[in-house]
Amino acid sequence: MAARSDGADGPRNGWAPSGLTPFLLGPTAPLWLGFAVGAVLIVAEAALVGLLGRALPHQMFGVVFFLGVLVISAGWPMWMGVVMTFASTVVYLRMHLGGMVIPHTLQDLIPIVVYMPVALLANVLVGQARLRAVEAREAAEKVSELAERQAALRRVATLVARGAPPDEVLTAVADEVANALHMGNAALFRYVDDEYGEIVAVHDEAGHPRMPVGVRLRLTGDNVAGMVLRTGRAARLDSHEDATGAAAAAIRDLGLRSGVGAPIIVEGRLWGAAIAGSSRPGAPPPDMESRLADFAELVATAIANTESRRELMASRARIVTAGDEAMRRIERDLHDGAQQRLVALALTSRSLQASLQPDDALAHEIAELGDGLVAASEELRQITHGIHPAVLTNGGLRPALRALGRRAPLPVEVSVDVANRPRESVEVGAYYVVAEALTNVTKHADASQVEVSVDVDGGALRIVVADDGVGGADTGGGSGLVGLKDRVEALGGRLQIVSPMGRGTTLTAYIPLAAD
Repeated sequence: MAARSDGADGPRNGWAPSGLTPFLLGPTAPLWLGFAVGAVLIVAEAALVGLLGRALPHQMFGVVFFLGVLVISAGWPMWMGVVMTFASTVVYLRMHLGGMVIPHTLQDLIPIVVYMPVALLANVLVGQARLRAVEAREAAEKVSELAERQAALRRVATLVARGAPPDEVLTAVADEVANALHMGNAALFRYVDDEYGEIVAVHDEAGHPRMPVGVRLRLTGDNVAGMVLRTGRAARLDSHEDATGAAAAAIRDLGLRSGVGAPIIVEGRLWGAAIAGSSRPGAPPPDMESRLADFAELVATAIANTESRRELMASRARIVTAGDEAMRRIERDLHDGAQQRLVALALTSRSLQASLQPDDALAHEIAELGDGLVAASEELRQITHGIHPAVLTNGGLRPALRALGRRAPLPVEVSVDVANRPRESVEVGAYYVVAEALTNVTKHADASQVEVSVDVDGGALRIVVADDGVGGADTGGGSGLVGLKDRVEALGGRLQIVSPMGRGTTLTAYIPLAAD
C-alpha cells in the first residue's frame, strides 16, 4: 500500500509521465522491434548498395545507409540511432573495402571521416526534431487539459454565482471532477463527526458498481476521506489493495484502485472532502491534489453562500414574525383598551342625553359628543383592522380576504381554494399581499375590477391578484411593492409581476407552506 497525506510531491510513476527521460533513455516503441527494423534496414541497404555497385562501379553509395539511421532516430531513443550509425558504418566499410573493416590507407579513412560525423549529426538533428515534436505535443495536451479544467470550473462557478441549490451544485461538481480530471469516479463527502462521513454527491464510472448517495461510512482505517478528516490536508492512496477498514473494503468492492482527496473548508472549518478515484492501475498524476483543490474551493463557496442565505432568510423571517406579533399586540391593546373605552363613553353620553329634555341645549351638545365618540370608535376599529384583522386570526384567509374585497372601492372577486389552514406566518403574509395589491390597484391602476385567487401549488401557497387596469407596475417607484417583495422573500417565497402597458397587472406570490 502506498499512501501520502500531503500530495505536494506526488508519485513519479504517474499515468502520463512527462519530461525528456522517456525520450532519451526509453523507447517509444519496443526495443526488440527497433533492433529488428534496424537489422532489416541494414540488410536491405546492403543489398541495394550491392546492386548499385555492380551497375555503377567505382562509386560510393554510403548515403543509402543514412536511411536506416534516420528511421531508427525518428522512432526510437537516441542511443539506438548511435548504434545504428556504427552498425551501418561497419557494413558500409566491409562492402567498400572488399570485406575488410579496418582501413589501411588514408584514402580508405575518407568514408569513415565523412560518413560517421554526418550520420551522427543526422541522428542528433532527427532526435532534436522528434524531441521538439514531443514537447509540442505535451504542451498542446497540457493547454487542452487546462482549458477543459477551466471550462469545468467556470460551469460550476456559474451555478454558484446564480445561487443554485446545494444539491445541484454538488452533483455538478462530482460530474465535472470526474470528467475534467479523467479519474472515472468522483465523490463529495460531508463529515458528520470525528469518525463518520456522508456521501452527498457522486459520479460513478461506467461499468462499475454505483456508490450510493446518502450513505454514512465509518472513516477509520486507510481511506482518503479519513486521511483528509484526520489531517485537514490533501491526501492520496496510490493503491487500495492492502488498505484496512470498512471504508477501504467498500472502495475495493467498487473496483477503485487509487484515490486523491482535497479538503472542503467552509469559513475556517473542515466541512468535508472532494474525492477522485480511478479503477486504472498505477498512481494518479502528481499534480492531482492541486487540480482537485480548485473544485473543492468552489464547493466551499457554494456551501458558504447557501448557509449565509439560509441564515439571512431565517433572520428576515424572525423579523417579520416579530413585527406581526407586535402589530397583533397593538391591535389587541387598542381593541380591548381605547376602543372599549370609547364605546363605553358613547353609551354614557347616550344615557345623559336621554335624561335631559329634548329641547335642552345641553342635550343637543351631548348628542353631538356621542356621535363623535361613535365615529372615533369606528375609525379606531378600521385602524386596528388594518394593523392585524381579528377575522384573520379567528376565521382564516377566506373570510379575511372577502372582508378586504367588500371594503375595496371597486368590484373584487375572491376565490380561496385551500383545504387546511397554513401556518400563521403564511396566512399573515398572504393577507398583506392581497391588501397591499388592492391598495395599489385603487391608487394607480384605474381598474374596473379585480380578481383574487389563493390555492396550493406544490409545496407553496399561491396568491394571484389580477386587474384590468392601465398596467406598467413595477417593484420600484415607491408603489409599495418593494416592501411586499421583501415580506414574501423573508418567508422564503418569491414575487412575480406581469404588467404590460395598457393590459392590466397580474401579481403572483408563492409562499412555502413548510418552514425552511
